[in-house]
Amino acid sequence: MPTDERAVVEGVEVSTDHLIGGRRLGSPTRFTDVSPIDEQVIAEVGRADAATVDAAVVAAHRAAADWGRTPPKDRAAVLHRIADGVEARIDDLSVVETRDNGSLLRSHRNSVMPRVARNFRFFADKLLELDDAGGMTFNGNDERVTWDPSGVTAVIGPWNAPLMLATWRIAPALAAGNAVVHKPPEWAPLTASLLGDIALEAGLPAGAYNVVQGIGEEAGAALVAHPGVTRIAFTGSVQTGRLVAAAAAANLTPTSLELGGKSPFLIFADADPDAALRQAVGQFDNAGQVCLAGTRLLIETSIYDDFLERFVDATGRVVQGDPRDETTDIGPLISREHFERVDGFVRAGHAEGANALVGGGPNDDLGGLYYRPTLFVDMPEGSPLLTREIFGPVLTAQPFRDEAEAITLANRTDYGLAATVYTGDEARARRVGEQLVAGTVWVNCFFVRDLDAPFGGSRNSGIGREGGRWSFDFYADVKNVVTAPSSGG
Repeated sequence: MPTDERAVVEGVEVSTDHLIGGRRLGSPTRFTDVSPIDEQVIAEVGRADAATVDAAVVAAHRAAADWGRTPPKDRAAVLHRIADGVEARIDDLSVVETRDNGSLLRSHRNSVMPRVARNFRFFADKLLELDDAGGMTFNGNDERVTWDPSGVTAVIGPWNAPLMLATWRIAPALAAGNAVVHKPPEWAPLTASLLGDIALEAGLPAGAYNVVQGIGEEAGAALVAHPGVTRIAFTGSVQTGRLVAAAAAANLTPTSLELGGKSPFLIFADADPDAALRQAVGQFDNAGQVCLAGTRLLIETSIYDDFLERFVDATGRVVQGDPRDETTDIGPLISREHFERVDGFVRAGHAEGANALVGGGPNDDLGGLYYRPTLFVDMPEGSPLLTREIFGPVLTAQPFRDEAEAITLANRTDYGLAATVYTGDEARARRVGEQLVAGTVWVNCFFVRDLDAPFGGSRNSGIGREGGRWSFDFYADVKNVVTAPSSGG
């Protein structure tokens, strides 16, 4: 059903329909997109069914045949033009995503949307490096490794940083010569639609990037179960990740899963106290809706009381409010449903005897979906506050006596996404880092990573690694062509 229903969000026109094969297509049913800032309706968005998903996969297959044969230098040029288009529309993308998911506007303008553009530029350039990485010899034979397009990639992204985290997968998939079907999160779906416009304007062939709007249990489930999909990239909860993996297994579809985290943040007595404090309070960023956040503060006993006193004081200076205001540090939670989930963890913590040194409930001064930054201590062993991913502005603090106990507490989780260590002892940093179960360990820093480095989780935090060549190893079909030396004649 060709159409182009549009909403005006913060002065920016955004299509609320699907993008399939280069055309806007509507749906007979729609879902309501609500802003977390004030719980007001932003738009009614197309709600895909299995037939819509099938149409998108078919369109992607048609496009992949030509896009995959496009020379790498030409594919790279298109990706650079997409990056140009993102940079030209940073303000539009920023205001729409802030309205849609409640993240800070200044963060979108200064770092998140520039990172979206960098995702495309980085993987465009990395594509051109692969030719230099594929040659080797063995017993006189020439061996040539190639990264061939695999077909159609399904990308299902999260709502906490919807465009940046989706393009971390979309960019390498397109660079590898695949076509993409993107199912954005229903709680923040709109910037994916703007990306579709930018991609077409940049000269990406129709159907190489498709946007299917819809509900996860409907459109998402149909997409991951589709036999025409050759790669699945999913970011989300462990529970949903298990469902994605089970559906993918039926078709033996390779799957990259980036799931939850319950990351430790270790602070030793010899750490720089000011740097450790700044980053510890920074774990409240994006209202705690960050999978990598170090939500479990583990603090050496000798500095425990003093550090917590300073932490409480610093948290009291954190400004919560409308994320469009330049002075705001923390905005709202994403939805009423998620608000109730976070509040359920906090109420359960109070009931089991945990003590909230700061926060401990909704921000009644602001109302709506604003939840006060909270720090719990004195949790009983096995408390959900210590074991479950809350995905809100809720941290815990525990003391440790020595290095061995710190490592034991840090690894006492089913997750393994990230860990942070603050110490002034380089030898200790190496020892502790080697023993922590995590895909990424930061020492005296946080949230720093070259796009060339591998990223992913251990345990329940996911399957696979992406970044740099690791991304091409996943999105492409890696092939080795072995040629015997010529006998001459």
